[in-house]
Amino acid sequence: MEYDHELQAILDITIALSAESDHNKLFNMILTKSMEISNCDAGTLYLLKDNKLEFRIMKTLSMNYDRGSDGSPIDIPPVELREDHVCAYSVIHKESLNIEDVYDENDRFDFSGPRRYDSMTGFHTQSMITIPLINSEGAALGVLQLINAMDKDGKVIPFDKSLEQIIYAFASQAAITITNMRYQQELIDQMWSFAEALATAIDERTPYNTTHTRQVAKYCGMLADHFNKLYEEGQEKEYFSVNRKEQLVMGALLHDIGKLVTPLEVMNKATRLNGRENDIHTRLELIKLYAKVDLLEGRIDAGQYEEMIHKADTAYEMALNVNAKGFLDDETYESLKEMLSYEYVHEGKTYPFFTEEEKECLSVRKGTLTAEERKIMENHVVVTSKILDKVHFGSYFKNTPTWAGQHHECLDGSGYPNHKKGDELETDARMIAVADICDALLATDRPYKKPIPKDKAFDIMRDMADNGKIDKKIVGYMAECLDA
Repeated sequence: MEYDHELQAILDITIALSAESDHNKLFNMILTKSMEISNCDAGTLYLLKDNKLEFRIMKTLSMNYDRGSDGSPIDIPPVELREDHVCAYSVIHKESLNIEDVYDENDRFDFSGPRRYDSMTGFHTQSMITIPLINSEGAALGVLQLINAMDKDGKVIPFDKSLEQIIYAFASQAAITITNMRYQQELIDQMWSFAEALATAIDERTPYNTTHTRQVAKYCGMLADHFNKLYEEGQEKEYFSVNRKEQLVMGALLHDIGKLVTPLEVMNKATRLNGRENDIHTRLELIKLYAKVDLLEGRIDAGQYEEMIHKADTAYEMALNVNAKGFLDDETYESLKEMLSYEYVHEGKTYPFFTEEEKECLSVRKGTLTAEERKIMENHVVVTSKILDKVHFGSYFKNTPTWAGQHHECLDGSGYPNHKKGDELETDARMIAVADICDALLATDRPYKKPIPKDKAFDIMRDMADNGKIDKKIVGYMAECLDA
């Protein structure tokens, strides 16, 4: 067959098209291979956008002219979809046009643009073919414009009409590939919008979580870039492709999605007592009144009365002091235990200074949450995994739910919810864990703690790493990122 070579080229190109995942490389391949098949000197690939044809790639071999191949935009106004523009006509009517000599063409088309280009550059536009990119749904995505077909001696000739169908077939296959890539990108964009929507919902649910998810995502992105920088310098073995980095950042955006069902009274618990101070004050004032009655009725003497008043006032003062502390040292904790045992007996009835619930709240050594409240809070990781298990992430984001659900696991197995450890935790999950802790320590909007200076925050994280909780190398990389 006369065009066996060209048909084999089409098959080879079709295979290459199906394997290409980079948009710009794909566009460059479409134009370059079309020019090779037709043996022409110049070509332009236009893509349809907002009802206009945008210049995507332009090449002229004889003038060593190449624009757009590197992905940079071409600053030439787009072509209006008017029938007097030859490339627009091909898109409007979804048909190829083969013009032997644009200078011999009648007034059917406006060739003022090519002629003006010729006068400016010394190039001579002669033969031209325009082929629309039509996908399997019959939609036009753009157009190939090829200029100046050449014979084996380099002489400009008309485009062989027998080649039209071959190039048209190639252009159609290219259009299908572009469509599939766009569908894939739409799915990826849809997943990002889903993640952003949920991150917004989480952050908007409480004023104390306004920027957390985005900060963790930002830190993870910084870490991935730092890994790549060190990889290029030969100092790191792991590399983050675009896909791996996107899975990581999305995992960071979704890591706290389970907090959507965490009770606000737990999430927003700024102090140990969480508003119970007035109840305690009222109760202690009542006890002081009972003591006054007992004094007046002779059941206690003045010394006993003064001792009880002092106990009540001291207890209230200590409760307020403990309520605002981030951590209770041993001395404070021992004094607290004695104070929580205070009670007063009036007319045979015992009145404890504090309820069992208040005692439990005040006895929290670190933070503001009781053991039960901490279980509720920690359950957000379980809920995160349950929610994400219901989402079809596809192959592109396949690791995202796993990494998001492991951000509270520790290398020594002491984390939660599944007590994963060591090699069971991939680098990416470890990165989210470090980023999460880093923001928790540096955050300025947490109700239960004051901001921690960066140096102290990293001292805490290094201590956690030394104790086998988190990845020491990643802690070091995080410090380098924030110091850069």
